[in-house]
Amino acid sequence: MEMYRRLFAPKWTRETVKWIALALILVSSPALGQSEEALLTVETDSPAESTNIPAENNRIRALRINPHAPTIDGLLNDVMWSKAEFVSGFTQKEPNEGEPAQDQTEVAFLYDDVALYVAARLRKTEPHDIVSTMSRRDKAGNSERIIISLDTYHDRRTAYSFAVTASGVRVDYYHASDSEGNRDYDFDPVWEARVQRTEYGWSAEMRIPFSQLRFQNRDVQTWGVNINRWTTNLNEDSYWVMIPKESNGWSSRMGELTGIEGIHPGKRVELLPYVSSDATFATVDPENPFRDGKDYAGRIGGDFKIGMGPNLTLDGTINPDFGQVEADPAVVNLSAFEIAFPERRPFFLEGRQIFETRVDYFYSRRIGAPPHGNPDASFLDMPVNTSILGAAKLTGRLNSGLSVGVLGALTQKEKAKLYDASDGSFDEAVVEPTAGYGVVRLQQEFGANSSTIGIIGTGMQRDVHSGNELAFLTTRAASGGLDWNLRWKGGRYVLSGYSGASYVSGTHEAIEDVQTSSARFYQRPDADYVNFDPSRTSLAGWTAGAEFEKNAGKHWLWEVSGQAKSPGFELNDIGLLRQADDITGRAGLEYRENEASGIFRKYDVELGTGTNYNFGLDRQWTYFDLETFAEWRNFWGTWLGAEFGPAGQSDNLTRGGPSMATYDWWNVGMDLWSGQSGKTTWAMWAGRWDDIGGGGGYWAGGRVTFRPGSRWELSLNPRYNIWTNSDQYIDTQGGGSALTYGDRYIFAWNDRSSLRIETRLNYAFTPNFTLELWAEPFVSSGRFYDFGELRAARTNDKRVYGEAPGTSINNEGDGVYTVNDRGETFQFEASDFNRVSFRSNVVLRWEWSPGSTLYFVWQQNRAGEEPTGGRVNLNSLGDAFGAEGTNFVALKITYWIPLF
Repeated sequence: MEMYRRLFAPKWTRETVKWIALALILVSSPALGQSEEALLTVETDSPAESTNIPAENNRIRALRINPHAPTIDGLLNDVMWSKAEFVSGFTQKEPNEGEPAQDQTEVAFLYDDVALYVAARLRKTEPHDIVSTMSRRDKAGNSERIIISLDTYHDRRTAYSFAVTASGVRVDYYHASDSEGNRDYDFDPVWEARVQRTEYGWSAEMRIPFSQLRFQNRDVQTWGVNINRWTTNLNEDSYWVMIPKESNGWSSRMGELTGIEGIHPGKRVELLPYVSSDATFATVDPENPFRDGKDYAGRIGGDFKIGMGPNLTLDGTINPDFGQVEADPAVVNLSAFEIAFPERRPFFLEGRQIFETRVDYFYSRRIGAPPHGNPDASFLDMPVNTSILGAAKLTGRLNSGLSVGVLGALTQKEKAKLYDASDGSFDEAVVEPTAGYGVVRLQQEFGANSSTIGIIGTGMQRDVHSGNELAFLTTRAASGGLDWNLRWKGGRYVLSGYSGASYVSGTHEAIEDVQTSSARFYQRPDADYVNFDPSRTSLAGWTAGAEFEKNAGKHWLWEVSGQAKSPGFELNDIGLLRQADDITGRAGLEYRENEASGIFRKYDVELGTGTNYNFGLDRQWTYFDLETFAEWRNFWGTWLGAEFGPAGQSDNLTRGGPSMATYDWWNVGMDLWSGQSGKTTWAMWAGRWDDIGGGGGYWAGGRVTFRPGSRWELSLNPRYNIWTNSDQYIDTQGGGSALTYGDRYIFAWNDRSSLRIETRLNYAFTPNFTLELWAEPFVSSGRFYDFGELRAARTNDKRVYGEAPGTSINNEGDGVYTVNDRGETFQFEASDFNRVSFRSNVVLRWEWSPGSTLYFVWQQNRAGEEPTGGRVNLNSLGDAFGAEGTNFVALKITYWIPLF
């Protein structure tokens, strides 16, 4: 299967050639990023003349400069820095909360009409102890760093953070809520930073254009500000305004940045055109008339960003290209449920937090997903993904505290070419209709504690009608709801909740598929509270939930929650829903100690429980959970957990059949990890689970990261699993007894094993010029045995074929089994397997000019399968490298054009 094959290859017109020529001229710029000299020790002007302000004032004054701006080189020897007010007096949060930072930090701010400038002097008692590892942007690693956080709206809820490491690597992220840990790393503004080693430690200098920030249109600005320094060799996290660990909040507890006057939000119009070309080389069947093993394509497109007043930004993309995006990991899914992969495409990542709610109304990977059609033919030429013709989103936050998110996208009709080898005929079939997607999200903040109330609405429409080959797809889908987050006592107590509804419509065939999908299984013969109606052309449902929690305090924290999803609730056209027909309650209690004592730096103990019913009030599952966490004096950490669940009922094991009993089960697990200050860091984990029916297994894994030099980083993440499932669903056939409503629900024992080693190797020539390798060999096996059928609904008893009186079973080969049950003969398929996969991604990334990037990409996707079923081991991984597959090579160039 091809990975990220181009969705279409436009002809090389004169305009296309112009774009390519322009890009090649632009890429000839000598800028490679920060030079090696910037990391050498230098002599700078003495800082003795500058003014130091203690942190207790919680206020920093920025000084206006005119007409000359400082040179961003990290030296801090421009004369204007000697006039700036430097703040100091940082306080530890880790490891010794409340104590002064062991090394002094001094930070100052300047500004002019177009940008904010930041200078930092980071003193070290022993400068040779500075940990400085170079990597690409947004990957700080374990390097020492300085972080500037700005609440530019001064709404005490949101913030932008800009960081630079001791090696000059820039990191930036957006806090969409009043939480330091809520970080959107897909916020990628265009800004500058440089660092220098000095006789007293190191220094940093930043330039943050006002065009990259959102703030209110006022003559006098007051912004929230906080400054954080991470000192690796001391495992020290220090702050200008330190927020105690027993408290919560981030923007709401910042100090103030004052003195900024006479600046106004700009129009912010930016273009980011691209040109790309690629080639795919694949192993193909020589009889395939569509492929010769080579495929070449080129494309042009671009993104744009337009400021809609001082608070809103319109982002758009036309004919987007995501060839540089890392591939999804390989999986083997024997369940009835979809596996959801995280979003990786830049356009959908940036600003996505505004669309995130407790309910997954919007799952962006529905847009541009693989086509739904699967026509029957000897050979197919079919697109891997649906082409996105264009997409746009409007996001921002108004002065009133109203956050806004609007997104729309249009995907094109996709066709597959067909070849029938029996008569040599060619044909084509539509495999995906034209479709439009839309999302609207509004969230209003109110009150002194930054409570919120919000609404969200989504819609999808496909060009599908009765009688065509895609009539099994829904035509329209709409969903949405209300959510709230009520906070008091500074956010220590939170009452949150939501309610929502969904509606889908389409042909009889489409709505029948929705009713019988794994999310609800309306066809269950013992489910008297739902009505399966094959004549339906629409389906509607609802959801609601609430949670009450105490999430701050010295020792005791707790939460209690409940939620419900009606059987007809459906989101899977534009959102994500694993299962409807669901009523769940949970409760948790935590005791924590954040003050170092004895052998611990900190620890906590958590108790939890939960239970789930369907709308027929059949209890599906219950669990009781105990977890402990501890950080030791040497900064190592451990986690121990144990969980128990009593037997219940399952309304999905028979995949549309009657309810089936489950077994008592339990599991235990342990994690152990090192501190983060060394050149080598590691973690390991292991666990075991069992049920009283004979199922069970083990899991083990680890992660080790080596940093042999300041530019190299190697990470290995092996994971190994062995498990046995005593209730693996195989098939449903007629001829069953009245105890199972006239059908046979066939199950087997299934022995499974899997091994993967995720590998990352990064080399940084400069902070703006990096080479990254991601590779993952993966092997998995499955062996089926002891086939039988459910004896009676609501039990787990099985009539094992060949053991039950009057039955016999014969393996016909190729995974086909024949069963004779008292003279009645039937067949089913269950093939043992050993599957191998190797996926890799090599990206050479060069930010050759601010905001402009060149990518060279090489991807591999190899896969194979044998019907053996033996457990995998390290030797099995070698088969993954030799499997057949595809090689994809691409070159992509982007050019950032700030128009205003």
